[in-house]
Amino acid sequence: MGKITGFLEIDRQSQAYEPAADRVRHFREFTLPMDEREAGRQAARCMDCGVPYCHTGCPVNNQIPDWNDLIYAGNWEAASRDLHSTNNFPEFTGKVCPAPCEEACTLNLDDAPVTIKSIEEAIADRAWAEGWVKPQPPDKLTGKRVAVIGSGPAGLAAAQQLARAGHDVHVFEKQAHAGGLLRYGIPDFKMEKHHIERRVEQMIAEGVTFHYGVNVGIDIPADEIVDGHDAVLITTGAERPRDPGLPGMELDGVHYAMPYLIQQNKRLGGESLAGEEPILAGGKRVVVIGGGDTASDCIGTAIRQGAVEVVQLDIRPRPPVRENKLLTWPYWPTKFRTSSSQEEGAKREFSCATLGLVGENGVLTGVKAARCDERRRPMDGTEFVIPADLVLIAIGFAGPQEHGLLQELPLERDPRSNILADTERYMTSERKVFAAGDVRRGQSLVVWAIREGRQAARAVDEFLMGTSNLPR
Repeated sequence: MGKITGFLEIDRQSQAYEPAADRVRHFREFTLPMDEREAGRQAARCMDCGVPYCHTGCPVNNQIPDWNDLIYAGNWEAASRDLHSTNNFPEFTGKVCPAPCEEACTLNLDDAPVTIKSIEEAIADRAWAEGWVKPQPPDKLTGKRVAVIGSGPAGLAAAQQLARAGHDVHVFEKQAHAGGLLRYGIPDFKMEKHHIERRVEQMIAEGVTFHYGVNVGIDIPADEIVDGHDAVLITTGAERPRDPGLPGMELDGVHYAMPYLIQQNKRLGGESLAGEEPILAGGKRVVVIGGGDTASDCIGTAIRQGAVEVVQLDIRPRPPVRENKLLTWPYWPTKFRTSSSQEEGAKREFSCATLGLVGENGVLTGVKAARCDERRRPMDGTEFVIPADLVLIAIGFAGPQEHGLLQELPLERDPRSNILADTERYMTSERKVFAAGDVRRGQSLVVWAIREGRQAARAVDEFLMGTSNLPR
């Protein structure tokens, strides 16, 4: 473990942010990195519990007490090896994961968990700075050809694992660059995209071939991909937005969240938006409908674009500031949380149902809402209208996109329209076609996508070779 009495002597110290007044002026990352000395002090707080619930709180089962102890001892390179043994991309999760591991930490019973996420990011940053992250090409090739459709975190993790196993891996991505929603959905102020670029360079050196601007099922027949490869892994995500069914959705100024975020990420990446209607918040009154991470990303983006006002509507009641630990720990609790974007100036409305969108001459002018009871039903007599020039719908995702690939491949689906596959073989109803990540489990966290990509890679390797040395 770290220092035996560390959790008694050292206070929790979270990473600091640039002041809100400064960070809203740019789209760069604004988290101030934790220095090595402080990272060692925070790692010293780890208790190395008899049953370390942080392991199971983390979807990739990071060996958290082990690398905490290594950091406390000053052995950063060994900590990097340990961290990478369970997580292909710890710099991604160190920046954007909500850290369920910290909620599961035993010290969270006293509201002072180990700063696991910050330590993870510090290890990953040090590993890149010191040159410890190197390509790991296979010793020999298997002669097997694998297609990975989609280059989000699940696809990238699977492709890297399969290439290291010696397979000829080809990644097909509909966008101009790799990353999926990790690149196009997550704003730069949470994670700049050079982190993805250097991983892509590493994977190319390991033998992965990337094919950009190829939408399988539209630009190229799905059967051609299936027939031309020994195995196909689908990791296309779950990008179909949930339809709120609101009157007024056709008004000019009403948009789903993801096209808005994708546009801004393309602008920052220097990509063309030719043929797309610009969605911008500058000088506008913005209403964001939804209470999750995507809604928060819309808030931060709108504020940086120069919105006059940002209001967030959440149908859920305002949760308690502190959860009942004896009822929820070590699981992820429902409690009042304020994201960095919400801190920057958004007005939050809880127990607020959206009834419809109103406008004049086809142009949005406001959002009609009402207060809700405990069952989230609008209460008569509580209706009001919020003036709005731009509405962003961020109420989640209904499943994978139906056009193209899934129209061509007759794969069985689960009741939520996701591709049906179990978590042992990851094989779909079509032989040699596999599925992993959000397209299989539904919209989820980056860390869950990495886990499924790794596990699916092992399943594909076993299918091709009869056995596998890849970890699950």
